[in-house]
Amino acid sequence: MTLYADVRVSRGSFELAVDLAVEPGEVVALLGPNGAGKTTALRAIAGLLPVGAGRIALDGKVWDEPPRIFRTPDRRPIGVVFQDYLLFNHLSCLENVAFGLRARGVDKQVARAEALRWLEAVELSSYARVRPRTLSGGQAQRVALVRALATSPEVLLLDEPLAALDASTKLHVRAELGQHLQRFAGRTLLVTHDPLDAMVLADRLVIVEDGRVVQEGRPTDIARRPRTDYVAQLVGLNLYRGTASGTTVTLIDGGTITLAEPATGPVHVAFPPTAVSLYV
Repeated sequence: MTLYADVRVSRGSFELAVDLAVEPGEVVALLGPNGAGKTTALRAIAGLLPVGAGRIALDGKVWDEPPRIFRTPDRRPIGVVFQDYLLFNHLSCLENVAFGLRARGVDKQVARAEALRWLEAVELSSYARVRPRTLSGGQAQRVALVRALATSPEVLLLDEPLAALDASTKLHVRAELGQHLQRFAGRTLLVTHDPLDAMVLADRLVIVEDGRVVQEGRPTDIARRPRTDYVAQLVGLNLYRGTASGTTVTLIDGGTITLAEPATGPVHVAFPPTAVSLYV
């Protein structure tokens, strides 16, 4: 049950032509600079923007193929997390999470019980009656995520889900989001301009420049063989995986790295070459 998206959109002088596929259980990051067309592609897949040409389909069921077929967003099995989360401030967190279920005709009490279960899953059940405006950035992100997951979507679309967070919050929320995505059996498309978010969260990268796919593949393969100047600059990070205990990280491939601040458990360590100094 693969998601196929051949997205072709014209907006003024800008032409978008992106072709991608996402398999069940896979996280694909659509990565590129601002204005490359990433969010436009995501909005087209969500049904928020009709394509001018191309084809979007899941397991052979066509969502968009102009001029004959166009399924509105409510007829697509999707969950969406927007950059600013777009939570309903006049509703409680519980009602926000239950909203999609209620919109699909689920009984009110059943929807509320399911929403509470999802809030418990992200340790926010004590905030069930709280309105979103009082939440921290990390808490709002978790509510937005479980609101998207509560309807059991087959496709999860994430539009810059970490962009609104400060650096210290982002570190924790990124790790937490990664755990949720690992458990999600559907297909995930992540839009981001942050190479670290993409490399940590995604199984595969699709890199877009000026509305065109310039490279795709696993993060490690792209890092080894960048095909454009932008990609070469993009992957100018040293990225290591390992297990932290205090200020020491034992790397998967051997060796250790010392951290400035203590951490525990599986971690990713990233730093640019300019951050390395050698003293003899």
